[in-house]
Amino acid sequence: MLKREEIRIRDPFIYTDTENCCYYMYGTTALEAGSGNAKNTFSVYRSLDLENFEEPKIVVDGSKVKLWADKDFWAPEVHKYKGKYYLFGSCRTEGKCRGTHIFVCDTPDGEFLPLTEYPITPIDWYCLDGTLWVENDIPYIVFCHEWTQVKNGEICALQLSEDLTHSVGEPFLLFHASDNPEVSEFGRGTGRYVTDGPFLYKENGKLNMIWSSFCSGKYQVLLAQSNSIKDKWEHKECQFDFDGGHAMLFERLDGVRMISLHRPNKINMERAFFNEY
Repeated sequence: MLKREEIRIRDPFIYTDTENCCYYMYGTTALEAGSGNAKNTFSVYRSLDLENFEEPKIVVDGSKVKLWADKDFWAPEVHKYKGKYYLFGSCRTEGKCRGTHIFVCDTPDGEFLPLTEYPITPIDWYCLDGTLWVENDIPYIVFCHEWTQVKNGEICALQLSEDLTHSVGEPFLLFHASDNPEVSEFGRGTGRYVTDGPFLYKENGKLNMIWSSFCSGKYQVLLAQSNSIKDKWEHKECQFDFDGGHAMLFERLDGVRMISLHRPNKINMERAFFNEY
């Protein structure tokens, strides 16, 4: 068994399995020492208490599945949708734009296979951190259009077909990173602003999104609110004062709502952090 503090992980995503009374933790784990670069696998850690985890199990092996990408397998998250489990993960290869690819499996810890030949995000956009949101029975992928391509990072959405195999219509902008006045430049004087890790949830009749960027030199969790995915977004303050981000929400087996993120945002030191939210 591994203790939580022993596992180097970025972007930790928790799937709570109420039927089997356990948790599955996914994240960016195939990390190269001393770097934020990653190899070509996605893994899962199973736990009964969120503190002690079984040895990791590879659920996507880029060396074995036929895939357009071969490196930087980042930020996987798993959603149960219409009876199957879908893994949304970002990856890339030289000469092609980073994108989010969707994989599918019958179980949360089995072998996930590519749902399509190409990434679901626009093939000529640099994209990452795609997440699933279903509104009025319509599935969307919400994702980041990277600052590396557009400088002022964007969070965009794209309607998907019911089976998640293709897009319906064109991607649309939700907001820019700099729309939140607390967000600071990624490098002074560069005009670059980061968007990372969107995660959506409903609360008190509002559509909420937590996402991450840099504020006063720290990697932070931010909050935006809207009435619906296509409505105007209102920006709120940073949610924490420490250096940590790329967050998501889940319910513990006892029903308590939790937030999961990595902290600190320092190479080699990243660990999963859980707190009531």
